[in-house]
Amino acid sequence: MGRICETADCTRKKMITSSKALCYSNKIILAPMVRVGMLPMRLLALDYGADIVYCEELIDIKMLQCRRVVNEVLETVDFVAPNERVIFRTCEREKNHVVFQMGSAIPERALAAAKLIENDVAGIDINMGCPKEYSTKGGMGAALLSDPDRIELMLSTLVKGLSKPVTCKIRILPTLEETLSLVKRIEKTGVAAIAVHGRKKEERPQHPVHCDVIKAISEAVSVPVIANGGSQDHIKQYADIQSFREATNASSVMLARAAMWNPSIFRKEGALPLEEVMQEYIKYTVRYENHYTNTKYCLCQMLRENLESPQGKKLHSAQTQRAICEAFELGSYYEEMTSTLASRKESLASQQQEDENQAVDEGIIQMAIKFDRLDYPPQITPKMFLLEWCRKEKLPQPAYETIERPLNRYFNSTVTVAGQKYKSTIWDKSKKLAEQSAAIVCLRTLGLPEGKLGEGESGLVNKRKRNEKEISSSTENTEVLMLEASHKKVHCTEIPDTDISDVLR
Repeated sequence: MGRICETADCTRKKMITSSKALCYSNKIILAPMVRVGMLPMRLLALDYGADIVYCEELIDIKMLQCRRVVNEVLETVDFVAPNERVIFRTCEREKNHVVFQMGSAIPERALAAAKLIENDVAGIDINMGCPKEYSTKGGMGAALLSDPDRIELMLSTLVKGLSKPVTCKIRILPTLEETLSLVKRIEKTGVAAIAVHGRKKEERPQHPVHCDVIKAISEAVSVPVIANGGSQDHIKQYADIQSFREATNASSVMLARAAMWNPSIFRKEGALPLEEVMQEYIKYTVRYENHYTNTKYCLCQMLRENLESPQGKKLHSAQTQRAICEAFELGSYYEEMTSTLASRKESLASQQQEDENQAVDEGIIQMAIKFDRLDYPPQITPKMFLLEWCRKEKLPQPAYETIERPLNRYFNSTVTVAGQKYKSTIWDKSKKLAEQSAAIVCLRTLGLPEGKLGEGESGLVNKRKRNEKEISSSTENTEVLMLEASHKKVHCTEIPDTDISDVLR
């Protein structure tokens, strides 16, 4: 799968591939790992020699809000939030190399988020080392270090519930004894590896990394240990990666800042000129439609002390992806790649239209109909009317098939009733809206009421109105009883406050 180094205490071995796509063997010496965030930087690190890449830390609850979208234009798999923002993007190139790093404080929620993504990544990592407030205030990151019981439960839950390897990343504790006690408990959960950032949670990059503590951890456990935290003082070039590994007796080395500063640090032949690296990085950002603000941030990390140079000033003033490309003399590449992607979109749209035309030939009844919530009374929808009609006619309940268009992430639904399929030719913003439109097509084709305002009375509407009257009457009676009870000073048991963590579960 990747290059494996050979040392005196480790004969030449190969990465094991099985039902778990990425396996760490005891004390196997892996090629360097990198924790660099977004897809373009991860791909660049792989190109230069990194064997395993970690994504940026993503919070479990944010991932659980996402839907998985196959992006045919970019040839990626996207996890998209309700606001249409891409939270995580991956591709086939890195599938067997990328570890999804997650922030979580609740084992069950962590497992749910991990199962959502496990088939698209090589492994799952829980970040227990992040000292930032956004992470610790939610009980995640370094906050977990003070709760070893929760750590053990979370990792055990993930190991048992997933088909992919599970790892974790920690920081060292105030004393060596506490640190060794924690890692031995972690080892018993069955994790595939433990990444150790060799600083305490209150320490920052300007503080020296404790290589001796990482070494003590590596010697105390049999599970592979990944050394992290050497970018500032120890790792300036490729040879330093091996030196840091030897100083910590670790199985492999994880880099973050050093990899951001120049991803070509993974080249055995030596790092490339930064200008060349930045141009290759920019090409990936255009190819995979990276947001220009993230592109700009990463380029600033590479320029560092040269931000006041003419190149740095051009980058600072750039406010679009096109402007960034022009600042690095890649304007023609931008035009060429965006044109290629646009042509791909047009081709896919044309194919989509052919598929829709074919649907007509296959006997699907279609109308240009769009569901508008304002056209219907509260709590009344066409889907409800169609379901009630099918029940009355003793037919199977309507079956909905919904597809998503990758071009704009809109939805189209087909409903099957009594063997006949119905659909709207108009695509909607959500799956629910698309299903309502399909139900309207069916109801109008059959000449049935759909519950629209001004349509007149129907059994379902009358039933709903009766229910509302019954609820109103019931509410009034309840208020009277409560009033009487207050006069009689009936003893009531106080309901305890709900724990927010219970709600989030």
